[in-house]
Amino acid sequence: MDLFDQVSNDIKEAMKAKDKVRLEALRNIKKLFLEAKTAPGANDTLTDEAALKIMQKLVKQGKDSAQIYMGQNRQDLADAELAQVKIIEAYLPQQMSQEELEAKIKEFIAQVGATGPKDMGKVMGVASKALAGQAEGRVISETVKKLLAQ
Repeated sequence: MDLFDQVSNDIKEAMKAKDKVRLEALRNIKKLFLEAKTAPGANDTLTDEAALKIMQKLVKQGKDSAQIYMGQNRQDLADAELAQVKIIEAYLPQQMSQEELEAKIKEFIAQVGATGPKDMGKVMGVASKALAGQAEGRVISETVKKLLAQ
């Protein structure tokens, strides 16, 4: 079962359970999935890879929104955003720990023969493709920068 079908089935389950937060988050995901399926050139298909990218974007937007709400002392709105983020994250692959991420990036640094900060582009090219879905791009970038500066 692909992610689109899984989200559709989970919407039905959330409706039966009367879980409003889960239902709202899943409907938002499905809306974006449908937009992606019907976009010009999509041929009415949505790969799991594309679906994961959409959900990662939603998680990032939700976390950013929560930060803004917290900065404005609106904890109620921040909690609502974070509740939806938690639901979406359940569909994403397990995120790497910082130690695992550093070990992988060290492998990539050795692989491309990077020697310093000037080689960040080479390492980021390999790392962002290989680690897509396993770590946020911002975290990958910060870790590469830190390791190349040593």
